[in-house]
Amino acid sequence: MARPASPSRPLYLGPRIKRLRRELGLTQQAMAEDMAVSPSYIALIERNQRPLTADMLLRLARTYRLDMADLAAEDRDDHARRLTEALRDPLFAEIDLPALEVADVATSFPGMTEALLRLHGAYVRANQALAEGRESEGSTPVADAAGEARRFLSARGHWFATLDAKAEALAGEIQAAGGAEPWLRQSGVRVRAMPASVMMGALARYDRHNEQLLLDECLGPQRRSWQVALHLAYTALRTEIATVVRGESFASATAAQLVRRALAEFAAAALLMPYDRFARAAEAQGYDLDALAGLFAVEWQNVALRLASLRKPGHEGVPFFLVEIDAAGNVVRRIDGAGFPFPAQGGGCPLWTLHRIVARPGETLVQDLELPHGATFVSIARSLGPEGRALALVCAAEHGPRLAAIRSRPASPPPTPIGVACRLCQRAECTARAHPPLGREILPDDYRRAGVPFVFSES
Repeated sequence: MARPASPSRPLYLGPRIKRLRRELGLTQQAMAEDMAVSPSYIALIERNQRPLTADMLLRLARTYRLDMADLAAEDRDDHARRLTEALRDPLFAEIDLPALEVADVATSFPGMTEALLRLHGAYVRANQALAEGRESEGSTPVADAAGEARRFLSARGHWFATLDAKAEALAGEIQAAGGAEPWLRQSGVRVRAMPASVMMGALARYDRHNEQLLLDECLGPQRRSWQVALHLAYTALRTEIATVVRGESFASATAAQLVRRALAEFAAAALLMPYDRFARAAEAQGYDLDALAGLFAVEWQNVALRLASLRKPGHEGVPFFLVEIDAAGNVVRRIDGAGFPFPAQGGGCPLWTLHRIVARPGETLVQDLELPHGATFVSIARSLGPEGRALALVCAAEHGPRLAAIRSRPASPPPTPIGVACRLCQRAECTARAHPPLGREILPDDYRRAGVPFVFSES
């Protein structure tokens, strides 16, 4: 439990107030108007040149509906402790660093303290990465927040029964109210379209002070409904999401936030595409993503996300693997499934059309794939347009007859032989190879150069 601020010590919370203002999407001018003070006073508080008075603390809590204990909790003791631990690093062994000086820095210069802690954290992680590269098995792996979040979601099959059930119940209330925006109005929240100059780069922003959800006026109806659904997930379903996140100990706050974001997207998809109705429609439409997008008034990628989470026991849909990449092949999103292997780093085989379709906005490519061990899959890949990204849904070939995209083809082309990654693929004749596979020696090309990147010895 947070200790209240000591009345004998001034309360300096500049970095925290600045972070709060940015989270709320407010300028210093807007926060000053809400607090009935001058913008210069807000600036002084954020720079720790003015303490936060008790009256100001109360006004902040009331205006933005914040938990007083969270807002008033002091970072100084924690900062001093963390700074002391960091300064025990052998790197600083020969420097005289009295405890009082460390405490003074943490108290008087919280921004500088945070900068030092971040810099030291980056130094430690870089050293860990170097150690991992030099040492054999048994070295401590570098923390991977995205990987940790993905493993957490994968271990649960990307299925959260309580959250899905709550979302479906809420979807019923929303339908009875005439839609999400009328339901929000009944709850006292207005939805307003605002120009980009007001949104400051955000697609959506919740103004807690005035109880209004602000949306970029350039959003189309499908993107607008998705942003409203995300808002409902983060507010009306906050308790259910928090329960899932609290049930796990994550190595970093970033991993917890990534899981929370994934759960909010899961809940938003469940709100717009309630499970039973969507699952029946998916089967009836042959998992035609365009048809389903039209039926539920959502975007193609929203349908793909929902299809990849049809894991309700006893009512499962086609098991899909989902991956979204950017133009450089970096993995933006991944939902494991279908038994489809995928490299931990990078975007996989360049012969997969997923990597070619990024530059072909609006197109959808269906491709049969065959992995080196003989397993075959069906890939449905599509460019996501101006974002410069592409998304693919992949399922085992045995489920192909259930897909309209497969049934509508006049003939089945031979599958494209692909590998998980060059270093794990033993196909010697591949012209797209970037690296030799592990365990194979390449022949010298002093006298003979082949049409493939590498020629391998037989041994």
